[in-house]
Amino acid sequence: MKVVHTIQDLRTLLGEYRKQGNKIAFVPTMGFLHEGHMSLVDHAKAVSPIVVMSIFVNPTQFGPGEDFERYPRNLERDRQLAEERGVSVLFVPEVTEMYPDKPKTNISVSHITSRLCGASRPGHFDGVATVVSKLFHIVQPDFACFGQKDAQQVAVIEQMVQDLNFPVEIIPCPIIREEDGLALSSRNVYLNEEERKQAVVLSQALEQIDPKFLAENTPGEVIKKVTELIDSRPLANIDYVELLSYPSLEPIEQFEGVSAVIVALAVKFGNTRLIDNKIIKI
Repeated sequence: MKVVHTIQDLRTLLGEYRKQGNKIAFVPTMGFLHEGHMSLVDHAKAVSPIVVMSIFVNPTQFGPGEDFERYPRNLERDRQLAEERGVSVLFVPEVTEMYPDKPKTNISVSHITSRLCGASRPGHFDGVATVVSKLFHIVQPDFACFGQKDAQQVAVIEQMVQDLNFPVEIIPCPIIREEDGLALSSRNVYLNEEERKQAVVLSQALEQIDPKFLAENTPGEVIKKVTELIDSRPLANIDYVELLSYPSLEPIEQFEGVSAVIVALAVKFGNTRLIDNKIIKI
C-alpha cells in the first residue's frame, strides 16, 4: 500500500495505474476506521483491483460547537487496518492541502438536504458535497463506495453525481452493526458504559419495522411507536424520528403509491449524537 499526502502525487500515481488499464474504486472516509469502513473496502475490491481510500476530517462539514477538534483520530492504526484489508493507495491530505485558501466556491444540493441531519446541522451537507466533489475531481474514480448508515448522505451524493454528470458509479453499501445491533460509528467511542447500553434501543426500534408493520400502521403511528420506544430509555434525547420516501426524502401521509421508505433516527446519548436508519421496500 502506498501512502500519499499531496494532490499532485496522488494524480501522478493514479495516472500510472490508468495507463496500465486499471479502473479506480474509491472509499472516502474521515478515518478512525472500523469494520463498517472495511466493508466498503471489500465492496470496492469487488469492482476494481485498485482501491483508493482517503482519510480526511473535513472541517467544512462541522458546524459551530460540533466535534471537529475532538473527532477521534488514529492515523497509524488506520494505516495498518487499510493495508491489511487490501487498500492500494491511502490518501491522507492536510487541511491546507485540500483548502490552501478559504474557498469561494461551494456545492449545495437543495431540497433533500432540508430535512433530517440537514435541518439539524445547517450547512453540513454543503460541506459534504463540496469536499466529495473535490475528492472526485482529485481521484477521478470509476466507482465510489458509501455506507448507508448515513442514507441521507448517499442520497445527496447520488443527486450531485446525477446533476453534475460526474462519471462515477456510486455503490451504496449496507450498514454494519455490532453483535447487539448498534450501528458501527467512529463516534461510538464517546459513549460511556450506560450510554452504550441504552443506545442499542435505536436498532431495536428499527428492527420492529417491516412491510407487515407498515401495512398495519399509518406513517404517523409508525413514528409514534418508534419515538415511544426510544423515549423509554432515560438517557435518550431525540433529535428526530422521521419516516420519508426514499431516496427523494419527501414526507408521506400514506404508503399507497410509495415504493420505498426510510425510517431515520438521530438521538443523543450524553454528548454523543448517533444516527441510524432502515430502508424498507414496499
